[in-house]
Amino acid sequence: MDKGLHFVFCVVTTLLLLRESSQTGEKNDPKMLAASESGFGIGSRGSEEGLPTLTVTTILEDPYVMVRSAELEGYCIDLLKALAAMLHFSYKVKVVGDGQYGAVSSNGNWTGMIGEILRREADIAVAPLTVTSAREEVVSFTTPFLQTGIGILLRKDTDSQDVSFFHFLAPFSKETWTGLLFAYVLTCFCLFLVARLSPCEWNEPKNEENHFTFLNSLWFGAGALALQGVTPRPKALSVRVIAAVWWLFTIALLAAYIANFTALLTSGTEQLPIQTFEDLVKQRKVEFGTLDGSSTFYFFKNSKNPIHQMIYEYMDKRRDHVLVKTYQEAVQRVMESNYAFIGESISQDLAAARHCNLMRAPEVIGARGFGIATTHASLWTKKLSIAVLKLRESGDLDYLRNKWWETSCLQKSRDRWSPLQPQALGGLFLTLAIGLALGVIAAVVELSNRSRHAAGHAKKSCCSVFTEEMCTRLRIKENTRQSQETSGRANA
Repeated sequence: MDKGLHFVFCVVTTLLLLRESSQTGEKNDPKMLAASESGFGIGSRGSEEGLPTLTVTTILEDPYVMVRSAELEGYCIDLLKALAAMLHFSYKVKVVGDGQYGAVSSNGNWTGMIGEILRREADIAVAPLTVTSAREEVVSFTTPFLQTGIGILLRKDTDSQDVSFFHFLAPFSKETWTGLLFAYVLTCFCLFLVARLSPCEWNEPKNEENHFTFLNSLWFGAGALALQGVTPRPKALSVRVIAAVWWLFTIALLAAYIANFTALLTSGTEQLPIQTFEDLVKQRKVEFGTLDGSSTFYFFKNSKNPIHQMIYEYMDKRRDHVLVKTYQEAVQRVMESNYAFIGESISQDLAAARHCNLMRAPEVIGARGFGIATTHASLWTKKLSIAVLKLRESGDLDYLRNKWWETSCLQKSRDRWSPLQPQALGGLFLTLAIGLALGVIAAVVELSNRSRHAAGHAKKSCCSVFTEEMCTRLRIKENTRQSQETSGRANA
């Protein structure tokens, strides 16, 4: 009996020692990192408490998954911890063996994380894995936890564009310049009209000379634009109202122009010649490519858009030269050579945030999302989808997005210069229009008062006198010529 108990004791001790050594080996394996510590209290304790354990495959990509002090951290790791806390499971994370996301190889088998799920080497894949129709046919995806698209990553000084001969017009848009020209001509015309109508500016049209001719009015308006005082000087209240409003308009306009032109000069290095994918195809100085075997590559391959087909043909013919193996290689190549990287826009935003000499072109195509991949028969797909939706509704996904993407360069990239649009000066144009209307009304009132006094002395109708005054002032140029011709004949 004693020998039997001794034998059982030896067997139990041996099993415990073997289990401890195997767990120690797992912790030292760089490809297999256990979630030993979690901010949500889930980790290696999960298996001890009887929780299900999932094997998670992922890929090293900043900021989704990174190795820091022999442990994994990043956006996807934080997401995985939150999901484990909500669904009550433990997990073991392994980095994908071939470093690929997942594509069909020449022999018809899937590579990367998709292949590991199909071969049952992993239960789920938590990574920046794009949901595509081809992948959806072989695995199941949850609701996307990040939305993205396809963009172009460039170096800011790549193929810097030539400065236009009319670069000084760039601070304002074409619509703003058109509105400014119209406001200038309209104001000068109102000056000319009000100066003719106002008796305070022109008391005796038949005997006096009006200095506010149309040409003089144009010169007066131009002088105000240059902040220079010019003659003639207005005398009537109505003319002064229009002049004062025009001066206010020009001061605010010049301040906006100078500010926007300064911003244009300081941000000139950020104005890229490649704004769209069509610009990328037309130029010949910058090479471009994407990740080999990525969903982006197959997006251009399957697209019917002529521009997209040209991009695919370019990359396919130069496959060995323009396609890169890793995202880090792509970013490094963009920084060191005339190379444009086509990839996920959200990852490019991070690259532009981490490297201030990089920026993403404005155009983004092919809206898509990153999802968690599982096998078709997995019971975790729906549970994970619901958990992702709950994290989105609670704002946790936005918090993780801000946590891993927020840098100083990201804020600078948002402050890009753009031409000033008419909407930004809408209040200024409205103020000018109101001032012009008040000036015209004041001139009519002044002329009406003069007509009323003249009608009282001549014992005529006020309307008839007002009409005669109006006609006389508007046709004074013709009458002046006739009087000059008559005086010339008399002198002869």
